[in-house]
Amino acid sequence: MKLFWRKLSAAVPAPFLPALFLAAGFLGFVAWDQSHWWRVKEDYSFGWLVPLFVAFVLHDRWARISGALAACAAAGSPRAAGLQKWLLLVAVGASLLSGALMFLLGAFYRAGAGTSQPGTLAITLGAVAIVLPLLFVNAPESSAASTCGIFGDARVRLVALFLFPALVWLVSAPMVSAVESQLNLALLRYIVTAVASVFDLLGLPLEQQGNVLALPTGNVGVEDACSGIRSLTGCLFAGSFLAAVFLETLWKKIALVVAALGLALLTNLGRSLFLTAWAYRYGPRAIEGTVHDAAGYAVLGLTVAGLLCLLPIYNLKFALGEPPATTRKES
Repeated sequence: MKLFWRKLSAAVPAPFLPALFLAAGFLGFVAWDQSHWWRVKEDYSFGWLVPLFVAFVLHDRWARISGALAACAAAGSPRAAGLQKWLLLVAVGASLLSGALMFLLGAFYRAGAGTSQPGTLAITLGAVAIVLPLLFVNAPESSAASTCGIFGDARVRLVALFLFPALVWLVSAPMVSAVESQLNLALLRYIVTAVASVFDLLGLPLEQQGNVLALPTGNVGVEDACSGIRSLTGCLFAGSFLAAVFLETLWKKIALVVAALGLALLTNLGRSLFLTAWAYRYGPRAIEGTVHDAAGYAVLGLTVAGLLCLLPIYNLKFALGEPPATTRKES
């Protein structure tokens, strides 16, 4: 253990090491607070994987983090100058102040009302807003810095390596009930209307009655659990993780996350079409139990498989014309 601490102290400069542990403390509190919802809400059960994946990403990037720390302390290290410098400092200060206020608001709300979705969301937002500028402020200083733009600043490049470990907690945090209800309703309407339209195009008699599909063999109700919000949040997390680990440029990461959301919607629609067709053929009771659960798990599996198939395309086909990178840039 002493050898580990000696190596860690040698690799991480003194001002940055306490900030790193303080950031870990904030995110540890967030994990403890969110764990209640991971346990009671199936839509967020993937949250148990978040701490493990964050640890993996940090381990995977540790060599680059050490290199970024050395680049911050090196002579001639790039720093934002002029107006961009002040814009950066204002953004960092505003994030720290708003994050502290939001975190305290969520903590006081939790202390008074117990575990609640608004309290957890406020704690998560506050912690994320604190962690990133905290690391920025405690980045090593250079004795003789050179001038550059905001995104060329060595401290910004260092903090960029912590974006996924910090921002992913926003995915595993429960939404406010009102927002979640509206999203559920919108997804349900999309699913029911799309299924009814497909069956109408196929010439199969089917009547839409709100969230109920009237079939010749009986009625099939599309419940909140069938809206696809569970697969949407799970696939958003999976897409974010794959983008952070396997992709280099920012636009590719964003494109993969958007693709994950699109695949989640398409596969959930396919699941609803399959279950409706199964009920159309064998009756509504035939889709209960194993058939229903297997179709649900297939949605996540197919989406992850689709994202894995997209990774070589993003890394090879869309990389044509780009200059070869000697180092991987993380976001």
